[in-house]
Amino acid sequence: MATTLHSIAVGNLLPAWVKVACVDISPATVTKLMDRGTTQTVGIVSDAEPFLRALVAELAKA
Repeated sequence: MATTLHSIAVGNLLPAWVKVACVDISPATVTKLMDRGTTQTVGIVSDAEPFLRALVAELAKA
């Protein structure tokens, strides 16, 4: 969880083989990170809270 600027900066610092899931309520943030020219990022436009709740529930099942 970070600001748009921090999300993009982290994405730019990571090597291309590191997979990134970008979850943001702003489509612009997701698009900016996905437009890096790689298949590194999976973008989800959503509020972070429901996403985190679903992630915790799925991890608890595992």
